[in-house]
Amino acid sequence: MNWILLIIGGLFEVAFTYCIGRAKDAEGTEMYLWYLGFLISVSISMGLLIKATATLPLGTAYAVWTGIGAVGTVLMGIFFFKEPADFWRIFFILTLIGSIVGLKAVSSH
Repeated sequence: MNWILLIIGGLFEVAFTYCIGRAKDAEGTEMYLWYLGFLISVSISMGLLIKATATLPLGTAYAVWTGIGAVGTVLMGIFFFKEPADFWRIFFILTLIGSIVGLKAVSSH
């Protein structure tokens, strides 16, 4: 169950970076709403990370949580913010995914 919470927390990490990206292009009330979305998302993300580390190894949980956020944020940048998707970016995203899967595979929980 805590692995599921950790994955959901990682997805909320992607959500809070999306909110930052949208806020920088917004003005007035819309900007503040995106920042509110950021605060809500970061609170949920951190709360789920804290909950997951109650039974999961801290180092592994943090690395997986951060990895989900990093991969998701790069993919979100490619699909929503028109960032480049060249060979090396995709290559290193795939190596990061492999590392996340490897950490989960060798975890004792």
